[in-house]
Amino acid sequence: MPEPARAVILTSGGLDSTTVLAMARAAGYACYTLSFDYGQRHRAELHAAERVSEALGDIEHKVVKLNLDSIGGSALTDARIAVPEQATEGIPVTYVPARNTVFLSIALGWAEVLGASDIFIGVNAVDYSGYPDCRPEYIAAFETMANLATRAGVEGKPITIHTPLMNMGKGAIIQAGAALGVDYSLTVSCYQATIDGLACGKCDSCRLRHQGFIDAGIEDPTRYLSP
Repeated sequence: MPEPARAVILTSGGLDSTTVLAMARAAGYACYTLSFDYGQRHRAELHAAERVSEALGDIEHKVVKLNLDSIGGSALTDARIAVPEQATEGIPVTYVPARNTVFLSIALGWAEVLGASDIFIGVNAVDYSGYPDCRPEYIAAFETMANLATRAGVEGKPITIHTPLMNMGKGAIIQAGAALGVDYSLTVSCYQATIDGLACGKCDSCRLRHQGFIDAGIEDPTRYLSP
């Protein structure tokens, strides 16, 4: 029997990336999960990423240390900027400058080391916060760059960036994950979760997540802070 193809899965510990990991595994990939300790507000999501990676049978889980908080510019990397608890117009202050470009670049490097031709990321252009690096045209542009800038690409072994959630609503994402056996109680999506992973229930990510469970017709397993 041939060995399964290897894939790098960007895993934040949240709902979307966990669903993507389950999809990649169901598609038969040997999954290598990659998370980032990038100076975000809390470490609960890193603990969640480790939990879901183990639960879904990854081959290896790697955490790369970055210091995006050294440049700030986001409510997720600068404690002086408050996380909005009401809907806002335009690109919100929770956008982290260049985050997906940095993350995908490191995933690309690890994919080359592993001999993997596939990278999975849970970006979504339907139920999302309006981040510019979650759009299909951005992913297409990055994939083009990846195949111009890597040995694998120029030697005829192209890298593919998979975005299986791109055109799915949050409810459909949850239904797909549930059908694959995802335990969403292991995940953390809140922008300002406590160290124990309790969600605020007020931020944009919490609102989108909770509405997704309503739309999916599935009970929300998220542990929220008491009102």
